[in-house]
Amino acid sequence: MPGLISEPLGYAFMQRALLEIVIVGTVCGLVGCFVVLRGLAFIGDALAHTVFPGVVLSYIAGRSIMIGAFAFGALTALGIGLLSRSRRVSADSAVGVLFAAFFALGVVLISRQAGFKKDLGSLLFGNVLGVSREDVMATLIIALIVIAILFLLLKEFTLVAFDSTMARSLGYPVFALDLLLLLLVAATIVVSLQTVGNILILALIVTPPATARLLTDRLGRMMALSTLVSIIAGVSGLLVSYHADTAAGGTIVLSATALFLLALVLAPNHGLVSSYLQRRRGYHHVHHYHPIDELAPPGDQ
Repeated sequence: MPGLISEPLGYAFMQRALLEIVIVGTVCGLVGCFVVLRGLAFIGDALAHTVFPGVVLSYIAGRSIMIGAFAFGALTALGIGLLSRSRRVSADSAVGVLFAAFFALGVVLISRQAGFKKDLGSLLFGNVLGVSREDVMATLIIALIVIAILFLLLKEFTLVAFDSTMARSLGYPVFALDLLLLLLVAATIVVSLQTVGNILILALIVTPPATARLLTDRLGRMMALSTLVSIIAGVSGLLVSYHADTAAGGTIVLSATALFLLALVLAPNHGLVSSYLQRRRGYHHVHHYHPIDELAPPGDQ
C-alpha cells in the first residue's frame, strides 16, 4: 500500500504536480465558497471560457499564458459588471454575450494558428504533469495574493454573500466588492488552467464548496472543509490517474464528484439518509401522538 504513494512521488514531475495541486486546491476551495454562496457558478463558467483568446494570444506572442488569460478574465469581469448595471441588460444576458463573443474569438484565433492545435488538449483538459518549477512558483505567488485579498476583505465579502441588500444599506460598495470577487475568480481560474484545463475548471471551483455546504452551516468551517475536500480530491485523483493511466484533470474532477456524492448521501444534517430518517421520525411522532393524552391525569397516561 505505501508503494502506491511512494512510487509515483519518486519522480520530480509528480512532486511538482502534487505541489501544484495543493496550491490550486487551496485557492479554489476558498474562493469557491463565495462563488457558491453568491450563486456565481454560471459566471464562473463564463470566465473559464472567456480566457480562451487570451491564452491563444499569449501563445502567439511567446508569453506566459497566465498573462493573456488573466487579461481577458479581468476584461470579462469588468464587462459583466458594467453591462449588468444597465436596466435593460440582465447579468445573465451580459454573461451570455461576453461568453459567446470571447470564446468565438478564441476559436477564430486558433483556426489561424495551425501550430497551436497540438497544445489545444492541454488547454482544454489540463496537463498538471507538465508543470515546471517556474509554473509552480507563479501559481504560488498568484494564489497567495488572491488568498490575502480574500481574508483582508473577509467580513465585507461575507456580508455581501449573505445579505447584499443590508450591505448596500450600510454603505458597503457592493458593486465594487462583486467586481473584485469576479477578479479573484478570474485569477483562480488562471492558476488552475494547467491542473484541470479550461473545460473542467468550474468543477474544481464549485464541487468542493458544494460538498462542504452539505457538511456545515458555518462559513469558517465551510471554507476549511472545502479546502480539505479540494486537496483530497486533487491528490487522490493524481495518484489514481498515475496508476490507471488516465487523464489527471478528469480523474481529479471525478474524485471531487465522488466526495460530493458521498456527502450528499451521508452528511449528518443535510444528507439524503439523514433527511429520510428525520422524515421517518416526524411521521412516527405524528401517527403516535394523541392530544387526549395531554389532558389525562398523570396516573392515567
